[in-house]
Amino acid sequence: MLRTTPSHVDFLILGAGWTSTFLLPLLTTSQITHAATTTTGHDNTIPFRFNPASHDTAPYSRLPSAKTVLITFPLTGPGQSRLLTSLYRQVHGDENYWIQLGSTGIFNQNEDWNDDDSPYDSSNPRAIAEDELRACVGGCVLNLAGLYGGTRVPRNWLSRIAKSKEDVKAKKAVHFIHGADVARAIVAAHGQMTFGKRWILADLRVYDWWDLIQSWDRETDEERKKRGNYAKWVGELMVEDGVRALPRPVEELGRKLDSRGFWECMGIWPSQGRLD
Repeated sequence: MLRTTPSHVDFLILGAGWTSTFLLPLLTTSQITHAATTTTGHDNTIPFRFNPASHDTAPYSRLPSAKTVLITFPLTGPGQSRLLTSLYRQVHGDENYWIQLGSTGIFNQNEDWNDDDSPYDSSNPRAIAEDELRACVGGCVLNLAGLYGGTRVPRNWLSRIAKSKEDVKAKKAVHFIHGADVARAIVAAHGQMTFGKRWILADLRVYDWWDLIQSWDRETDEERKKRGNYAKWVGELMVEDGVRALPRPVEELGRKLDSRGFWECMGIWPSQGRLD
């Protein structure tokens, strides 16, 4: 069966990955017309791959015009944001609003509280591309905290993020946001455009890695032999560092994210509650 691509939609997703498993259903229930791309065109998406070395407009002519264009894949360094948006606009005009998904990892200049207006690593390749998008088309950037929900289960990441007691000792604050709230945030940003703005997106909480690690260590004895006893390590570190109970005081957790700004501006608040 031939795929029919609409000539215009309210919302176009460039790169329908994990986030789209939450976003596409919400767009449908919100009656926001939409289309999405993947590199292969699977699941009734439009095949599209951004080539930063090409100035050919042909791939963009296969896309619909859209009120809002969401970029989910990372653009890096100078030139890529300007190229992608200019090629799209050569075909579809400039009546479009752009949203880029990024990472809160760039907010690493302040070892205390960071909000939307805090200094960030402007030399980071992704931050450079995001700033270019903000400058050249007034794009909005949503810098996302740790993503979870669906197939992304944070407790399964333990063996990757901490392989030793010393690794655990170094862990302080961590921030998360559920995919359902990412989708709600994107739809809100589509409805209330904030041109040129960079936002921090998290679930309004600061989590203590030690608290999470201790509560997630539910493995069998055989599994512990393979990868270490996390609960034991946390307990020992609490004694060594004089920590009476978990979670540790937020003042002791180093870099922290204040994500109130976006939610207050949009008039909505996270819906998924506390990470289990």
